[in-house]
Amino acid sequence: MRTIHAEDIHSDFNIAIVVSRFNQDITDKLLAGALERLKELEFSDEKITVVWVPGAVEIPVVAQRLAKHGEYATVICMGAVIYGETNHYEYVCQQVTQGCQRVALDHELPVIFGILTTKNLEQAQDRVGGKRGHHGRDCADAAYEMVSVLRQIN
Repeated sequence: MRTIHAEDIHSDFNIAIVVSRFNQDITDKLLAGALERLKELEFSDEKITVVWVPGAVEIPVVAQRLAKHGEYATVICMGAVIYGETNHYEYVCQQVTQGCQRVALDHELPVIFGILTTKNLEQAQDRVGGKRGHHGRDCADAAYEMVSVLRQIN
């Protein structure tokens, strides 16, 4: 039986990170955590491209353009959608989730879903270095692992 799992691989591939400016106090922390972890994994600055977009809804189209470019082995998508007084939250979450998944499947590219979808600001803060860990760091690990796994399947 063959078992495929993440292996240590050289940090010799390009990673793109798409980050929403909306709720930037949270997304700055997501990005900082991801960059910190990528440095620990020995990625050089030249291997990392960060693209800022206005909000979460704009993330999938940029991820798609990066995927089409063919230069990146993975795209990490980062944003923070925090529930408000209207049902706008549900529409945004649905659009972003489906958009990111579509890019991943259409391009057979790991598109890491680093979009926080929380009921309030406190829950978001808990996920960027608070009592729920650091989702930015987790996204960097997921990107690295998925590139490793997909390389073994080729």
